[in-house]
Amino acid sequence: MPDWPRFVADTNVLISRLVFRNSVPAQAVLHATTTAKLILSTETLEELESVLSRPKFDIYLTLSERLAFFDILRLTAVTIESVTPLAACRDPKDDKFLALAITGQAEFILSGDQDLLSLHPFRGIDILTPRQYLDRQHV
Repeated sequence: MPDWPRFVADTNVLISRLVFRNSVPAQAVLHATTTAKLILSTETLEELESVLSRPKFDIYLTLSERLAFFDILRLTAVTIESVTPLAACRDPKDDKFLALAITGQAEFILSGDQDLLSLHPFRGIDILTPRQYLDRQHV
């Protein structure tokens, strides 16, 4: 799959994919991974692990389900080890997704975050809601 296009999914989209398996974000991530390669950075993966370790997710997921999800991510996604930081988003916590997309040469970002969506397109990279992505794919 080295020639496949690449994409970034923000933390909330990935959590929705895991917790709400029939949701629009889940459908978007599943569809995207049939035609593109998900990319992660150490920083985005750490944020995902931190959020999913919160007690509020205990009612949705067992520890083993969470660990299995991370195992799958590590096996199927491309991890970009060295990401060039940037400051472009009105919410500095979202800059890591933009930086990953630029460094990892992503074609698009899946997000429901208005701070990211307001930047569409960002340096030639589409920033789409999961619904917008699915509509473009005619799914």
